[in-house]
Amino acid sequence: MAALPGNVLTVSVLLSVLFLPGSLLHYCGAKPGALNITAPNNIEALSGSCLEIPCSFTTNHPNFNRTISINGVWMKHSLTFQSDISYVIFNSSKSANPYPLELRGNLAEKNCTTLFPGLNSSYTDRYFFRIENGAFRATGCAHPLNITVRDSPWSPSINVPSDLKEHQSVTVTCSAFTPCPHSPPELTWNLQQDSLRQTEINTDGTFTTKIQENITLSDTHDGYNIRCSARYPVIGGNKTAETEVTLSVSYAPRNTSASISPSGLVSAGSWVELSCSSRAKPPPSFTWFRISEHGATNVSMEQVYKLQMTNMSNIESHFCVAANILGNQTTSWSHLKNKETGMLTVSGSVILLLIFAGLICLVSSVLFFQSKHRTHQQPQAEPDEDVTVQMPPDKTEDEPYEDMNFIQRRPEAFSESIKNRGPEEAVYAQVKKFRARNCSVQTADSSEDSYIEMKHQ
Repeated sequence: MAALPGNVLTVSVLLSVLFLPGSLLHYCGAKPGALNITAPNNIEALSGSCLEIPCSFTTNHPNFNRTISINGVWMKHSLTFQSDISYVIFNSSKSANPYPLELRGNLAEKNCTTLFPGLNSSYTDRYFFRIENGAFRATGCAHPLNITVRDSPWSPSINVPSDLKEHQSVTVTCSAFTPCPHSPPELTWNLQQDSLRQTEINTDGTFTTKIQENITLSDTHDGYNIRCSARYPVIGGNKTAETEVTLSVSYAPRNTSASISPSGLVSAGSWVELSCSSRAKPPPSFTWFRISEHGATNVSMEQVYKLQMTNMSNIESHFCVAANILGNQTTSWSHLKNKETGMLTVSGSVILLLIFAGLICLVSSVLFFQSKHRTHQQPQAEPDEDVTVQMPPDKTEDEPYEDMNFIQRRPEAFSESIKNRGPEEAVYAQVKKFRARNCSVQTADSSEDSYIEMKHQ
């Protein structure tokens, strides 16, 4: 070939392109336009599954006769075929064929839809369809079908409308290519498990399996991940693919709040920062307002507003408005109180605490002196009152007592005490003699008893 002159080489290349190899040239020798095939030019199939080819044809040849037998033939154009049998893979007039195809269309109605079952990688090639009808025999050489067989399944497609906004009702669809409508893929997702599965025919005759769900959007859907998986039945098991889509939903400001730094009480001349925050999409703009006796006044268009408290300030209330194209939200009131207006401040709080502490001390002192005064005026026990002497258990009656406690009781209390004791345990109130060099008496008033403590010095 390399030794041929340039013009001879060009003619050889043109002949190899214009004329199909071998006897296929005979099948394509009919008058051009005698048979027009409508089918996908390129289509994919999954290994281990089936493939349905949507196919129809038209012809204006006068010899085409619907009243007699019409046979359909599929031929495979391999680059390595050597004989007629090598590329005629199916003839509807024969009971046995190299490829077990199924002609599902009615040829009398010019429908040549064909099912390719159990595909494998050897099915990847270019195919032609031919009609044999009495004297009319034609091949759609101008409309080849290219089939590609793949091992991995197709990822499903999640369809979500664009420009999503809160309060909007939308339909979310998960769909998967279905080359074999007789064994469609099973679709599942995280929206609703019992969504109805539907297999629909497309405009080109191919099929798609889908599930749908209607949802009303809110701010919680923003950033939500929708996952959908397609499981294809194949010979010996299943093949699965998954897709994930993240929702982007616009919404009005939410959770708008204001903060003051420093928080709490402020004094005249100090600076404070008023900060506003909000959750919104798209991000909001912030505006600070001040409420006074003159009404609301715009004081800042920034997220953070700095304010110096002066002695001219009155009671001021500031609030923030967060807004975007979908709405706005206002913060609650933030009250700032100034010392010059008579409101409580840091200095004022210190003074109040000192005054309060002084009052407590004064009241405590008065109560103390009143108590001391009552102590000095406490009367001695009358002769007819009972006195109980409590002696340490390790002392005898004749021994000197270093400690002696006298407890003055009312007569009725003493009588009750005697009733609860045995005769041998009674202690008489009249003490005839005791020795003590020095005694100190302490009294304490009670609602029921007077307590006298005598100690030996």
